[in-house]
Amino acid sequence: MSVPSASPRLQRVAVLVLEGAKPLDVGIPAQVFTTRASMPYEVRVCGAEPGLVAGGDGLSYHVAHGLEALAWADIVFIPGYRFPDREDPPRSVVDALLAAHARGTRLAAISTGAFALAATGLLDGKRATTHWHYSRALAAKHPRVQVDENVLFVDEGSVLTSAGAASGIDLCLHILRKDLGVAVSNHAARRLVAAPYRSGGQAQYVPRSVPEPLGERFAATREWALHRLGEPLTLTVLARHAAVSLRTFSRRFVEDTGYTPMQWVMRARIDLARELLERSERSIEQIAADVGLGTGTNLRTHFQQILGTTPSEYRRTFTQGE
Repeated sequence: MSVPSASPRLQRVAVLVLEGAKPLDVGIPAQVFTTRASMPYEVRVCGAEPGLVAGGDGLSYHVAHGLEALAWADIVFIPGYRFPDREDPPRSVVDALLAAHARGTRLAAISTGAFALAATGLLDGKRATTHWHYSRALAAKHPRVQVDENVLFVDEGSVLTSAGAASGIDLCLHILRKDLGVAVSNHAARRLVAAPYRSGGQAQYVPRSVPEPLGERFAATREWALHRLGEPLTLTVLARHAAVSLRTFSRRFVEDTGYTPMQWVMRARIDLARELLERSERSIEQIAADVGLGTGTNLRTHFQQILGTTPSEYRRTFTQGE
């Protein structure tokens, strides 16, 4: 096992609770990033000012911190709230978000929290998402934002957005992967009893008049494939497991995940390679064989195409030099 590099700097996380805040949206980042030995984060829950904040769905919040927490934070989460299309958050909140961003703080919106983030202008000209029920309203209210209603989250570097409440988990795990690596993110996912990586988009949750009976079967096929990445996984093999024709499998797979079956398999193999690079001393050639890519050359090629770096450089990010 590789020796971990020096402990990462403690990251300070602020969860900004606005009037009408949704309880699940508030709770997700607070729980994912709660301080523990394996997680170098400290969380503070704040509002426009300290005290009682009326929430949505019958709950209220007593927050200990005001907007000064945004000046303290390295990451600010903006949970969703009720009626986001009716009015913007208070000017003091918008100004505090802008000041935090100018200092280099990452701003991450969950669900309809994207409306508060869009009110700052920081999403202008950028891709963003929100809950599918509000995607058209976001596009109408903020026409300079490139609203993508078919994804679970969007990472634009210093500004991030996610879809409905549960997609906040996907966004938080994505941030963990970027900050601490796949192994830590997967450990957090197991603790939450959540999928470590959902490649599908939120379009699958939009109400449809025609039922989709193959959805569960295809999910089972993806799970089956994740446990066999070191084996040959051709389109024929996957379609046979799903018990549908090649044409039906290919079409429905793209609809469910946004990727072709072989693109999805490749990304899954690269994710597994990332975890092995982080947690083991196995050589590049050994890892390539473990994840079904055959040779180190193949691993390096696809690693570069998907992640924009080499396996060796990636390993050095998470371990002391080899």
